Amino acid sequence: MMYRGFVFFFFSFLCYQSSAQEKTQPIDSAVTVSPGDSVIISSEKQVIDIETYAARFDPRKALFYSAILPGAGQVYNKRLWKVPIVYGGFVGGIFAVYYYNNRYTTYKELLFEILNDPAGTHPFTEAQLRPAINRSRRDRDFWIILNGFWYVLQMVEAHVDAHLKEFQLNPQLKVRVEPLIQNDMLTGRTKGLALTIRF
Repeated sequence: MMYRGFVFFFFSFLCYQSSAQEKTQPIDSAVTVSPGDSVIISSEKQVIDIETYAARFDPRKALFYSAILPGAGQVYNKRLWKVPIVYGGFVGGIFAVYYYNNRYTTYKELLFEILNDPAGTHPFTEAQLRPAINRSRRDRDFWIILNGFWYVLQMVEAHVDAHLKEFQLNPQLKVRVEPLIQNDMLTGRTKGLALTIRF
């Protein structure tokens, strides 16, 4: 009878110790992950499931927000330092469009003045203005296309960054660049770099 009581007491003590260890994990100021990779402990001292944390950053939402308002996807992903870069690109692109459009408009008005008054005195000739007009229009259109590309790029960046949130939470995932040497019968020995992903 005493033996059974001792065994019961021993197992009760072990269960209590294991549950106490699960509840009292160290909490750092930074984000830490438990050894079992099942929970994440934030600086607010809350135990959060990794899948729940990763689900906070939906790539489709990040893409949608960036499509509605450029930079909103970066704010959704909590990458506030990227917002000035996004808008800096737009400011530079819009300024370039404005600059080349002004040149295009000015040269075109000068050309119309020459065509309407061929006998008058003008600072430029028609032969000089036509290439300048074409060049200014081409540069303006190029920067318009570049602004559209920048718009799409910031959407893709927000979408990909939301996907990468899950990888940031996995302590077993390691990505590194390693030197690579390959021997091929056709090309011989080639050297380069390899991107290695370990799970």
